[in-house]
Amino acid sequence: MEQEMIWMTDCYVKEWDAEVVKANGKYVVINPVNFYPKSGGLTWDTGRIITESGEEYKVIYSGKFGGLVSLELDREGLAPGQKVHCILDWDRRYKLMRLHTVVHVLAAVIHDRSGALITGNYLDIEKSRMDFSLEKFDRDEFIGYVEKANRILEEGHPVKIYFLPKEEAMKIPGIVKLASKMPPEVKELRIVEIEGVDIQADGGPHVANTKECGRIQVLKFENKGKNNRRVYFDVI
Repeated sequence: MEQEMIWMTDCYVKEWDAEVVKANGKYVVINPVNFYPKSGGLTWDTGRIITESGEEYKVIYSGKFGGLVSLELDREGLAPGQKVHCILDWDRRYKLMRLHTVVHVLAAVIHDRSGALITGNYLDIEKSRMDFSLEKFDRDEFIGYVEKANRILEEGHPVKIYFLPKEEAMKIPGIVKLASKMPPEVKELRIVEIEGVDIQADGGPHVANTKECGRIQVLKFENKGKNNRRVYFDVI
């Protein structure tokens, strides 16, 4: 089964119609789907599914299993073949989009200024974190990176999403390492380009312009080993 994932081409769809294609108790697969699954360091989307008869189910979790996005509902009742109307928890999704674009901008600034690589991140509604490899850590210097990233956000750089053949994408500096980890059967990569700032192979939702992100607010720093640092942050 080929499942259409709406956010891959349009991150701003809030409501859509779908069909239930698999159901196992509280767990269902719908097509198309726009509930982003927990993946790539981002938390999951939530929302509602409404049947033609008006029954409403809450989507409490979205994950990816066996290549398909599977939803956990608050109760059983849906069956394969049912037509449903889906409503995204937009406030939650939009904040995740803002956070995700912020991470790309901040990671580009950190790498450009210090050469540090991002070793991990997790974006959630209340508090997000980013880990980076940096042996000598200077708090004031890092605040300078954040200020630079905030200036970039305020400048209003367009964020473009498009697809490239894998062979072509792997020629782009900075994408090669990620693209080379893709399964051999992947022939096309989704590219997220923040004009003049960053370009990455990426499968998650983003805003259309950096102005939408707001400002980065640093919450706290942590040492996570000899060469690993962690920053907790939010967007305001």
